[in-house]
Amino acid sequence: MQPGVPAGREDVSVVIPTIGRVELLRACLDSIAACRPAPAEVVVVDQSGDGQVADLVSGYARLGARVVKSDLRGVAAGRNLGLRAVAHDAVLMTDDDCTVAPDWIEIGARVLAEDPQLIVSGRVLPGGGDEDGVPSTISDTERREHTGTLQCGVLYTNNVAVNRSEVLKSGGFDETFERASDNDLCYRWLTSGRRLVYEPALVVSHHDWRSPKQLKRLYVRYWRGEGALYAKHLRAGDLRILRLAPRDVYWRLRGPLGQPGGRRQATLELRGIVLGLLVGFARQLLGRSSTRMSAGGDPG
Repeated sequence: MQPGVPAGREDVSVVIPTIGRVELLRACLDSIAACRPAPAEVVVVDQSGDGQVADLVSGYARLGARVVKSDLRGVAAGRNLGLRAVAHDAVLMTDDDCTVAPDWIEIGARVLAEDPQLIVSGRVLPGGGDEDGVPSTISDTERREHTGTLQCGVLYTNNVAVNRSEVLKSGGFDETFERASDNDLCYRWLTSGRRLVYEPALVVSHHDWRSPKQLKRLYVRYWRGEGALYAKHLRAGDLRILRLAPRDVYWRLRGPLGQPGGRRQATLELRGIVLGLLVGFARQLLGRSSTRMSAGGDPG
């Protein structure tokens, strides 16, 4: 434990970007306050533009929580600002619509202590148990080593442990992306030879239920982001994208069909591919940067 970190706390920082969803953020902070051991600090990056978040966070001073205000909008900008603002290299990140398991801090600190230069992503369970209506979840119980693989979709930044200095050294999150800044970091991280591990013991719950109509819009935006990612790296001369992109499309369509109720998921993916992928690819290829979306997810 580093000097200045009180007993009963790990020398890790927590970063939470938020757009001012106060009740969701309250539940997130309550779950972190219930962790044993506690973190050394919690940095809430506030992109809401009003005083509600600061008022809420002031009630968690004993947790070491503080607000960093951001004039920029977008989850990538929020995460970068949070990484620059923290006091410790060992950082756990989640979103304002997530709650964490009581051992989240303990496990995150342990895996980073074993290898401070890796990224660890963990399980993201659907809050309330409605897996079909909650996006960005993963319930796999098998630990996986992704190092050395060609992938972009295995980093879940609503549940991740990172070394702050290493992530910023790699370029951090690309703030020009509307979506998929996490996938872009994942791709750059893995193709640079760095380690990325999926650790199922690191657990959060995602409380972001969406209606079928909202999910349809979300998948279009998701695939627009993927298209932008493919175009960005292809423009840079990275021909590995020509292998990655068709493989991604294939598995995003085929994968759900082997699961109960997977046809609905595959239909959402197909709709997103048709309406979003080529648009995002063309915009990025023509040099048109995307509009930043809300931190911690978007309500639409």
